[in-house]
Amino acid sequence: MSTGDKENDPLSSFQPPFEHFSTQALHVGQDPEQWNSKAVVPPISMSTTFKQSGPGKHAGFEYSRSGNPTRNCLEKAVAALDGAKYCLAFASGLATTMTIAHLLKSGDGIICMNDVYGGTNRYFSRVASEMGLETSLIDCTSLKCLKEAIKPNTKLVWIETPTNPMMSVVDIKACAEVVHERGDIIMVVDNTFMSAYFQRPLALGADICMYSATKYMNGHSDVVMGLASMNREDIYEKLKFLQNAIGAVPSPFDCFLCNRGLKTLSLRMRQHFKNALAVAQFLEADPRVEKVFFPGLPSHPQYKVTKQQCTGSSGMIAFLIKGNLENAKIFLENLKLFCLAESLGGYESLAEHPAIMTHASVPKEERKVLGISDTLIRLSVGLEDVTDIIEDLDKALKAAHPDVETPAK
Repeated sequence: MSTGDKENDPLSSFQPPFEHFSTQALHVGQDPEQWNSKAVVPPISMSTTFKQSGPGKHAGFEYSRSGNPTRNCLEKAVAALDGAKYCLAFASGLATTMTIAHLLKSGDGIICMNDVYGGTNRYFSRVASEMGLETSLIDCTSLKCLKEAIKPNTKLVWIETPTNPMMSVVDIKACAEVVHERGDIIMVVDNTFMSAYFQRPLALGADICMYSATKYMNGHSDVVMGLASMNREDIYEKLKFLQNAIGAVPSPFDCFLCNRGLKTLSLRMRQHFKNALAVAQFLEADPRVEKVFFPGLPSHPQYKVTKQQCTGSSGMIAFLIKGNLENAKIFLENLKLFCLAESLGGYESLAEHPAIMTHASVPKEERKVLGISDTLIRLSVGLEDVTDIIEDLDKALKAAHPDVETPAK
């Protein structure tokens, strides 16, 4: 890379990329020698059961829920990318969350970041609570709040960073130090928004790094899956048992697709960041926009923390459009390149309205406290040409605010 290129590379001001990341993504768990066919691309093993040489004597696989060759390839690759000893794949991000919650027993307490994916909030507040688990939703960007929330029965601390949808950044290392003052609390970090390429929670003190692999880890909007990585053998053995006992496992075909998605993860994430930074800078300078939430902008309140614990930022942006709900709706209805849809992290650009869509299950009072207003819009900036992305946003903003004059671009 030339000096000029480095100056134009937004990643140059962040932590350097993890060493050998791309090589690991391509090769760990993928050795052709493990297959009789010597296939370079791991085959899709669709068999539900495997022949045994004698009663209880198998060659590593018995039943596909308990273990599958294609799933093994994916789990080994993700473990390497997370700097972990172990990884387990699940049928969805929420299936991962549910399985982790089964590490606890009735009466145990959970501390969860208050600004999280709506499905996580719903699961802890309305499902886990029915099983006797007590959940406290607090602002984990405040170590004071975290310390005060820890009770004798607290057994799990759940952090999402950056948060969904407000893009707050939690100091993982600082929180881990607080949490691990007691030896019986497990700290989980939902790393969905950053992916393994931009953030390694385990290296910062987390016990479990989890993903909705539906998003960036797969990256093509064609797989629903969850992942959990860890270094502690005791946690791995318990989760491995629960993975089989509960049975919320992904299909071999989905594992094949996600494993394939990992091969371009580093390339995709770099471009997502470049495009998103350009979009965030455009929105921040636009008179039709009230406020932009993007950890890659120096104006972000946790920009310093982001640079300390991340190697870049993803394509996720939230912003407040000026006006009211009607202005937000007009904007979203006039997007052409951006698709109005839930989810995120695919190669295509998506836009959504959190209060109506992804976070509709969060009570209105809670949304108000979190800042999830009627004018909040969340973008997943894709891999299209950034000129086309910005032009699409500009035209939709013009439709929402036809009387506002903007500087010539």
